[in-house]
Amino acid sequence: MTKKIIAVIGAGIADKTTFKIAEDAGRLIAKKGALLICGGLGGVMEGASKGAHMEGGITIGILPHNHVKDANPFIDIPIATGLGEGRNVVIARSADAIIAIGGEYGTLSEIAFGLKMKKPVIGIDTWDIKGIIKAESAEDAVKKAFEIIS
Repeated sequence: MTKKIIAVIGAGIADKTTFKIAEDAGRLIAKKGALLICGGLGGVMEGASKGAHMEGGITIGILPHNHVKDANPFIDIPIATGLGEGRNVVIARSADAIIAIGGEYGTLSEIAFGLKMKKPVIGIDTWDIKGIIKAESAEDAVKKAFEIIS
């Protein structure tokens, strides 16, 4: 059976609260046996990767640059694309569900790609856009993601 892939998306710089939410989401995703995919850099991406990594999960980083060395230390499988923000399409396409935590315009583009591709997008304190399923916490977001894709 193929493992589910859950994307966690959000800003490359995160305050302590947002980082902790991302870390909790990553931990819960790994605990459920899914792979975590993200942009592989800092902020929300690093928080989610850290949580999944510490729970023994597998983390995939779709990097915007040409070098795998740019990945945060919790990425198990770094993929250097050289695509810049274009990598957001790869993240959205690869995921079975997307969890958006906070975020800026890069996150907005990933949300848009995900919605266009008919992927479930669950949001915690993120853009208020038609189609996003709102969640109150990491636990709520991960629960909703797995209910939809299972």
